[in-house]
Amino acid sequence: MKRKPPIRKCIVSGESGTKKELVRIVRDTEGYVSVDFSGKKNGRGAYLTNEESVFLEAKKRDALSRHLKVSLSPDDYDRLLQERNKGKKP
Repeated sequence: MKRKPPIRKCIVSGESGTKKELVRIVRDTEGYVSVDFSGKKNGRGAYLTNEESVFLEAKKRDALSRHLKVSLSPDDYDRLLQERNKGKKP
């Protein structure tokens, strides 16, 4: 029997999708926030739709700070967007 893929919800747009369709942002035990391309890093995670506009909206609303329970600066959001662009699948 084939299992259903796990469904996650974007914290900004509210869109649902599989784990592969969304980007996981994770806060590790030291409080460092990064993009988790594997989806398996330890820590508290939040999912965003894989679009630049969604990342910019998250920055505007400071959505990740609330969901990851950590203080993020605008520079942190810019760094996450750059990480996403470097690791984005063509």
